[in-house]
Formats: sequence, C-alpha cells, structure tokens
Amino acid sequence: MELFSNLALGFHTAFSLQNLFYCFAGTLIGTLIGVLPGIGPIQTIAILLPTTFSLSPVSALIMLAGIFYGAQYGGSTTSILVNLPGEASSVVTCLDGHQMALQGRAGAALTISALGSLFAGCLATLVLAMLAVPLSEVAFKFGPPEIFSLMVFGLVASIVLASGSVIKAVGMIVLGLLLGLVGTDITSGSQRFTFGVPELADGIDFVSLAMGLFGISEIIVSLEKREKREILKEKIAGLWLNIKELKEAAPAIVRGSIFGSLFGILPGGGPVLSSFTSYMIEKKISREPESFGKGNIRGVAAPESANNAASQTSFVPLLTLGIPPNPVLAMMAGAMMIHGIQPGPRVISTNPDLFWGLIFSMWLGNLMLVILNLPLIGIWVRLLSVPYRLLYPGILCFCCIGIYTVKNNTFDLGLTALIGLLGYVFAKLDCEPAPLILGFILGPMMEENLRRGMLFSRGDFTVFLTRPISLCFLLMSALMLFAVAVPAIRGRREKTFRQE
Repeated sequence: MELFSNLALGFHTAFSLQNLFYCFAGTLIGTLIGVLPGIGPIQTIAILLPTTFSLSPVSALIMLAGIFYGAQYGGSTTSILVNLPGEASSVVTCLDGHQMALQGRAGAALTISALGSLFAGCLATLVLAMLAVPLSEVAFKFGPPEIFSLMVFGLVASIVLASGSVIKAVGMIVLGLLLGLVGTDITSGSQRFTFGVPELADGIDFVSLAMGLFGISEIIVSLEKREKREILKEKIAGLWLNIKELKEAAPAIVRGSIFGSLFGILPGGGPVLSSFTSYMIEKKISREPESFGKGNIRGVAAPESANNAASQTSFVPLLTLGIPPNPVLAMMAGAMMIHGIQPGPRVISTNPDLFWGLIFSMWLGNLMLVILNLPLIGIWVRLLSVPYRLLYPGILCFCCIGIYTVKNNTFDLGLTALIGLLGYVFAKLDCEPAPLILGFILGPMMEENLRRGMLFSRGDFTVFLTRPISLCFLLMSALMLFAVAVPAIRGRREKTFRQE
C-alpha cells in the first residue's frame, strides 16, 4: 500500500503543468541529440546545467533525466537509417538495424526499436520504484566507514569496466580526486591547492569542469573529423509490424529489458554494456545465429530494450546509495548537489516529491518518446543532413553564456577554456574524461567520510576492516582489481617471452 501512496504522490508531482513541460522538453532534446551523431547526453547535460538554476529541483532533474533516456531512443534512428550510432549504446543496433533498412524494412526496425524501448522503460521504472525504498533503508545502516568503502567500490568498478587502458582510467580518477581537493578545507577552513588564486577558494566549479571536458573539447575534436554520412534515400513506409515479426521480437524485448534492468544497477555498467550483452545472448540462444548481422529483427529488439532499461535503472544506485554508476549519472549527481540535494538514501525521506515525481515522469517520458520517434521520423531524417560546422558555433556560444551566468565573472570562462584544451589533450592520449568526473564528484564525499570514520574510531584505520559491510566492499574492490591485473601481467609476460 505504501508503494501505491508513493506513486500517487509521484503522479500529483509529475502531472503539474510545469513538470509536464520540462519532461517533454527533456525527451525532445534527448531525441534530438541522440539523432545527431557526436552530440551525446553528457555534453548536452553539461551545456544545459546553467539553465536549470532558475528551475525547481524536481523540474530540473525531470528534464535532465529525459535527456538521458531520450538519447537512447534517438540513437537508434541514426543506427538504422545511416549506419552511424548517435549513441555508444546504439552501436550494436547498426549491425541488424541498417541491414533491415537496406532490405526495405526500415519502418519495421524503427517501430520495434520504439516499442521495445517503451516496454523496457516501463519495466525498468517499475523495478526502480520497487527497489528504491528497501535499498534506501539498508543504506541508512551505513556509517562513515561503510559509505567510504562503498565509494571506493564504485570507483574501482568504474576503472575495471572502463574501455581502454586500465592504467589511464586509474590516472584519470586520481586526477579527478585531486581536482576535488582544490578549495577550502571543510575541517580546518584553510585553503589548499589554490596557488593564491582567490577565485579558487570555493573549489573548481563543476559546471566549468563539465563544460570544458565534454563541451569545448568535444567541439575541438569533432572539427578535426571529416563528415561522411550516407542517408537512406528510400521513403520509409510500413511502420506496422506483422504478427510473425511481433512474435519473433517479443521474447527478445523481454530478455533485453531484464538484462538491461540488472546491468543498469551495476556501477560502471549502464546502456553500453547491457546492449552488447543482450545482443550476444540473443545470438547464442538463436537457432539461426548466422542470420544476425543480416537483418534479424531480434538483433534490434534486444539491444534497444536493454539500453533503455539500463538508462533508467541506473538511477537506483544514485538515488539510494549516492553512487553514480556511469558518467551521465555523475553529471546528474552534480546537478543535484548544485540544487542543494545530497544524492543518497535521504533523498526519499527528505524530498519524496522529487524522488517519486522523477519516477512517474519516466513513465510519461517513455510514452512521449514513442510519439516523438515514430510520427516525426521525416523531421529527424532531415536533421541528419545538417552539417556540424553550422551547429558548433551556436553550441560554443551557448556554453560561454551559460558559464558566465553562473557566477557573472570571466574567470570561469578562462578556466573552462583551459579545461577544454586539457580535455583535447586527453582525447589525443585516448584518456576517457568520464572517470575524472566520477573522481571529482565522489572525492570530497570520500574524504569527508574517511575523516568521520577516523574520528569515530579515534584514529584507528582498522575500523574499515572490522565492520562487516565495509570489509565486504573493500574485498570486492580488491578482487575486481586482481581480476583485471592478472590478465594484464600474464599478457606482458607472454610478450616478453616471445621477444626473447
């Protein structure tokens, strides 16, 4: 009964005229940036953060969440029609989605993508609603040692599951932790790592860091690339599915939704990992695995369901434990902190209208996305022909206006430009900026809980090992690092023996 009363509160909050508008705005923007390759939800949320300052926290989070899961919908359009994923999680959809389009079945591919995403989104939101309260009650039993160890586990998981070099991921997280230390020490009140610059007394502004790493640097990197897009010229028809296609795709949608819901909860998981996993599972259990990559409708249904389910259940660890499981949710955590809301178990008890309003808005957002994606396909196809060189000046201008309006000073503009150049260097060195953001967000909270744990134990470090929950998280962190380190060491030894 408590769940129904909470959902009633969410219904009342989400159905206000203001929140309905921002839910629609978020899903529309999310679809747009999902359709346009190269402009992802991380960059968009970073750019739009300043615009949310004048909104209520509920409206701001509803809009930003809509951008996140809306981008998963929009990314399928470019994968199917252009063979170019608008989002990383839509890479797998290219394999069978574009082949279906070349066979004259683009309408069927787009429809099953939208219906699969709708079912997955509704199921994942239900999972979020059912798991949130029990997990938050468990989280209330966490003291400073447990919270510190949980955050260590979250950072280690993001390192292990990051693409590319593990060493580079570790380096980026450490750099993020160091940047989070800049400013005034909350315990002693003394300034640290400010180098005598008074503007850094309050620390590096999250908006400047996010816009620099994901906005400015992305523009510089994209200007180096040549655009080459072959848009499907045939008229898209046949949006209705026949009974055979529906029966074939339905089990894949259910399996993809379940796997996506599970992977979304894991730190470092999310839409990308879930879409790849669900595709491989469908291929393994299929009686005709050779048909995958040649226009199999299950190769579209499973990954599209999985990535949308994962994008919504990934809110579970953020809202119940205060741990952002992926870079986009790290941006959401930053947005919550800007509005004075500490991510974690107290969100449900102190801001129930925000929490349940956000959950109910996801159901509304998924319905809005079906309406936006299917009837407006012609508009999205035309948008694909817009050259990036016409978009970037406007994006850069919007970034500068947003940064300046945060504190009305030019120092943040210069800092953002510097961080943008640093982000460009990271891109050249193949260093992902996402772990840096995670380190920057979690660093101050880790430091605070480390100090509280030490005060609680009167300087005894073993408090982190003697408390069962804390020890469990630290052991899981050590095991994950060991699992990654052993293959790397073994690979180096084999390479050395071959050279000898």
